[in-house]
Amino acid sequence: MCGPVAWPGRWVVAAGPGREFTVNALLLATRRLIAEVPATAPHGAAPPPGVALALRAPGLLLTAAAGTRSPEGAPMTTATHHDLASVTKVVGTSTALIRLVSDGLVGLDEPVRRFVPGFAGGGKDAVTVRDLLLHRGGLWEWWPLYAAVRGDRDAALRHAAELPLRYPPRSERHYSDLGFMLLGQVVEAATGQRLDAAVRALVTEPLGLAATRYGRPAGGEVATSARGDDAEMTMLDTGRPYPVPFRAADFGRWRRSAVVGEPNDGNAHHALGGVSGHAGLFAPPEDLVGFAAALADHAEHDRLWRPEVAEEFFTPGPDPGQSLGFRRYELTIGAERAKRLVLLGHPGFTGCAVGFVPGRGIALALASCRLLADGPPVPTDGLWAAARAAAGEAVTSASKHPAPPRDTRATRNR
Repeated sequence: MCGPVAWPGRWVVAAGPGREFTVNALLLATRRLIAEVPATAPHGAAPPPGVALALRAPGLLLTAAAGTRSPEGAPMTTATHHDLASVTKVVGTSTALIRLVSDGLVGLDEPVRRFVPGFAGGGKDAVTVRDLLLHRGGLWEWWPLYAAVRGDRDAALRHAAELPLRYPPRSERHYSDLGFMLLGQVVEAATGQRLDAAVRALVTEPLGLAATRYGRPAGGEVATSARGDDAEMTMLDTGRPYPVPFRAADFGRWRRSAVVGEPNDGNAHHALGGVSGHAGLFAPPEDLVGFAAALADHAEHDRLWRPEVAEEFFTPGPDPGQSLGFRRYELTIGAERAKRLVLLGHPGFTGCAVGFVPGRGIALALASCRLLADGPPVPTDGLWAAARAAAGEAVTSASKHPAPPRDTRATRNR
């Protein structure tokens, strides 16, 4: 087992002429996010009551928080643990696969059925690990396993593998939770460990992410992710956005009160015991940005993975905005936002997101309680776009006013 990554001393922000704007940029951004609705948000959307941001760049570490983390008004801080939802796909599953591919235990072009024997027939035999990472495996986007299966985690995972494909494989991209449930099974088969133990051994312990874990965080403050299972009950009763053959009445264990310390995602919580390749991890933004910084500086961590394997995961796929497991975004920096960088990462339904710029040492984390909004919540993508804009401003300001050689961290939590 490799020891934890030691973060270089440059990850600090020191006081100095012109640095005040850099320090304030993220703090002001968090306040804007809880007070204003992004222009891209649907009409009538309401901002989240609490937001936290964390940013790393060469010579810079900023964390900021504003608002509240619960319906009772408990304050949001940068140490608050959040349900990462689909951010699990990159922090856990994709990064575990970078390590397993580097070690020769998984091949990107190997058929999924080698690791998940139940995933066979009906066009599935040719579907590869690469196809699932690109969301081109032809799987259903979502399926309520908790309503379809009366059994334990193993029964639910078998059902996910045995579902017929919805689309011809490799025909086009269809973002799929089920694909990442299967990739979690690939990790389990390759390591001989349950996914939570495998992610701990492959990702969180080597990267020193002590607060990142599946299941309720041990101690510390935890954000409320939702007021109950209303979102998935509505999905079943309306058949939107996916026409599944179930209704809310087909399931009898809905949560109708605050969701705290357990996955908001219904499949992760009700069917998979809180441990899945698509959702289930919890972390504070400080851990999230540390994770992203490791991938931003992937070449420096060649004892964990082969840099060329990481770079293959970061390469654009056949569909716009998608790499192997990671989404692709734009981060603009410099005078008049003239420089456009590719930021890789992933959003989550609960209002979290993480991103990094490979080779540039830039890492960004967003955490929010968007589902507690007083009205229809702002989509995570809108919050994430605003966070990236604020990060671009802070990085630009820091580059104009380099920090003096002092180890003085400045963190704002309000």
